[in-house]
Amino acid sequence: MTHDEYLNAAEFWNIKDSAGKKAAPAEIIAAAERIILANKNCALATGYGGYVRCTPVDYTYHDGAFWVFTEGGMKFFSLADNKQVSLAIWEKNGTFGNLQGVQVMGTADTVEPFSDEYNKNAELRKIPLTALKNLKSPMYLIKIVPSEMIVLDSGFKTQGFDSRQIWRAE
Repeated sequence: MTHDEYLNAAEFWNIKDSAGKKAAPAEIIAAAERIILANKNCALATGYGGYVRCTPVDYTYHDGAFWVFTEGGMKFFSLADNKQVSLAIWEKNGTFGNLQGVQVMGTADTVEPFSDEYNKNAELRKIPLTALKNLKSPMYLIKIVPSEMIVLDSGFKTQGFDSRQIWRAE
């Protein structure tokens, strides 16, 4: 493909979305949260410079944020200099015409170990603090606050909307 052909392909959804029938932001968030809460695993993409990493992780979602406990790894190489991340969550057994998924763009930050926020998330995950304190290496907690969610839900069509909807934080 030529450079112009890549750019034309990249514009596909911008053009299609501009002409599409939009749901209200509250409906988009509700659909996104149904998909998010029905799953517990996602692909977390981080990048910096020429380095890109996509890591399968499990998460919890509450208080408008994603929470990921992790032992560490190369994702932190990127997070040290670039807090912008992307998550992909999808219904594992979707079929053509019945797909559900959420692409999340947002900002990641680490939570101080054993802070109130850290301890609350450990409790929600049923991870004993004593177990976390006895680890040889720390267990990190990443908080991801969404700035944009692209929701693919075939159910939107039954409501007269396009199946792809975008929510952006205000």
